[in-house]
Amino acid sequence: MGKTTRRVVITKVKGGDLAKKLEEALQEIGFKAKGKVLIKPNMCMPVYVPGAVTSPEVVYHLVKLFRNSAEEVIVGESDGYNYSCDLAFEKTGMKEAAEKAGGKIMNLSRDKLVQVNIEGFRVKRLFLPKTLFEVDSIVNVPVMKTHEFTIYSGALKNLFGLIPDRKRIFLHPYINEVLFALQKLIKPITVMDAITAMEKNGPTRGLPVNMDLILTSNCPVALDLVATEIMGLDWRTISHLDYIVRKTGVDRGKIEVIGRMEYSRRFMPPVIDLPVKMQLVIYRHELVTKAFFSNPELVKALQKIVMFYRGLKGSI
Repeated sequence: MGKTTRRVVITKVKGGDLAKKLEEALQEIGFKAKGKVLIKPNMCMPVYVPGAVTSPEVVYHLVKLFRNSAEEVIVGESDGYNYSCDLAFEKTGMKEAAEKAGGKIMNLSRDKLVQVNIEGFRVKRLFLPKTLFEVDSIVNVPVMKTHEFTIYSGALKNLFGLIPDRKRIFLHPYINEVLFALQKLIKPITVMDAITAMEKNGPTRGLPVNMDLILTSNCPVALDLVATEIMGLDWRTISHLDYIVRKTGVDRGKIEVIGRMEYSRRFMPPVIDLPVKMQLVIYRHELVTKAFFSNPELVKALQKIVMFYRGLKGSI
């Protein structure tokens, strides 16, 4: 980010005007929408679950705010491994929120692809939606939550969903490098939805946590460092964040924080049961990951076994 000050704004929104507080937070980081803007929410489920999926209310207010100065606002997301993004837009209420505020939705998995070559990494190229390179700015809107496989999911992890191919799951063995490349390429503004966060077994099976916060930043690495601090997590134990901090040289001590860190709460970490342990082993190897996830029927059968196992253990 050169000499630009890395700034994170912590905003308490309970009992307040969400729209006004979003506008003020974005002003604090010096962002004003212009031209064409892409908003990237977290839609990791085909239905809206608070703490797992970005709040449609937050997206509504962002679209409405950006339409005051931008020519076009797009809310874009990619297909999940086993569900269509089109279905998720409908069932989560994201489509209704975006269109009501004057924006439009886009399934990035249906966009034309651009090949991006990456030098110096095991992953040599990525295929990304053409729209990413046609907009004037990208606003990343993740949820504050823990994650079974990565311990924490936030600003950096949410960028993974910009890869439109459902087979992006094959990239899990290289996720640190992929996320580093994406944040460097995309350079997003981040507005983290921490109104309802999630602890324990996120990204979808965890417990909701009422934080009533919005975190805003001009740097996704800085935001993740502050967010993990608020959650009582050690960022050095989070592989992708530790890797990217070392690669970028971001210094927590030089991040300007506006707002109160006293809003922190120690989040319960994920419970790593046998199915999670097995999947973590799978994710370490490209060929095993491809062999496993190339067969949807096998995955469905194993998911049923996992559900049965967790039912017996009382951990569903």
